[in-house]
Amino acid sequence: MYKFLKLAVSLSFIAVLSTGCVNHSTANVNPLVNLSSLKTMHVKHLPSDNTKVNEEIADKLRLKGVTVSTGATPPSNVDAIVTYIDRWRWDITMYMLELTVTIRDPKSDWPMAVGNSLHTSLTRKSQSEMIDEVINTIYNSAGKPVVTSNGPTTSAASTTSTATPQQITPPAPAIKEAAAVPPASNLSEKLRELDALKKDGLITEAEYASKRKTLIEKF
Repeated sequence: MYKFLKLAVSLSFIAVLSTGCVNHSTANVNPLVNLSSLKTMHVKHLPSDNTKVNEEIADKLRLKGVTVSTGATPPSNVDAIVTYIDRWRWDITMYMLELTVTIRDPKSDWPMAVGNSLHTSLTRKSQSEMIDEVINTIYNSAGKPVVTSNGPTTSAASTTSTATPQQITPPAPAIKEAAAVPPASNLSEKLRELDALKKDGLITEAEYASKRKTLIEKF
């Protein structure tokens, strides 16, 4: 019996060491996009969401001065569509492990901004706290990744995102055309910008291949 208890304690200790706590908060915003100019958004409800994540995201965006609707079908006259993916885990109780929020161009579905937060059990946050963290990190980001993270550790302490807001204001047409195919007058520069978007995770491999092909064909 003693040997069994000793083994159980040892295994539990190993599990804690190997799992530890992992937390990070990241955001990528297209440098051509001025988030403060996006005045109307629609949060698209995820069919599998039964905890009203969409409604809380909408509420948080309203605090940023945005007029927001939510539901399955977006209106035709919004400045951006907001999508999200939430992942949940069980550890004594269910908790949100990870949340990704993407602000998209309503015409092309191009991702203009992406925010992600991940917290394992030891640094878990409530649903509202996760949403606050993701949206704040997106708005505090100025065209480059804002990352805070703790790798595996046995401590439950977490690191809080800190970023100095910096406003980048592109020419007025660029806000609406951020997702459009760039002009072909400077192909090399535009291809480099496209490579940077893929590297930062703002577009998928498929989107990258499609946009690159379109650029070359137009040139």
